[in-house]
Amino acid sequence: MSSNNEAFNPFDPTGMFKDVRNAGMDAWAKVMVDVVNTDAYADASGAMLDAWLTSSGPFRKVLDDAMTNTLASLNLPSRDDVTRLAERITNIEMRLDDMDAKLDEVLSACRNSGN
Repeated sequence: MSSNNEAFNPFDPTGMFKDVRNAGMDAWAKVMVDVVNTDAYADASGAMLDAWLTSSGPFRKVLDDAMTNTLASLNLPSRDDVTRLAERITNIEMRLDDMDAKLDEVLSACRNSGN
């Protein structure tokens, strides 16, 4: 394997090509770092992202509607169904925690009044 620190090896036919490739890759990397770190690149990336999100919105809605209809026809829950169920379970867990705390208070009061 040849590198910039080694002497020329006449028995390595690809050594020169590797050195040229590495030098080219280093040059491109430096150029790309300089380009990516500019405000113009950030503005262009933001504009492209906005355009893509705007144009993909209707497609996303059609895809979501098709998926919802497909899941309904297969008697499977949709994302909204799972979200509603998770909210209800969270509500039940919170109420159980509140009831547990109140029960602890009642038990503590009963023990204190019995002494």
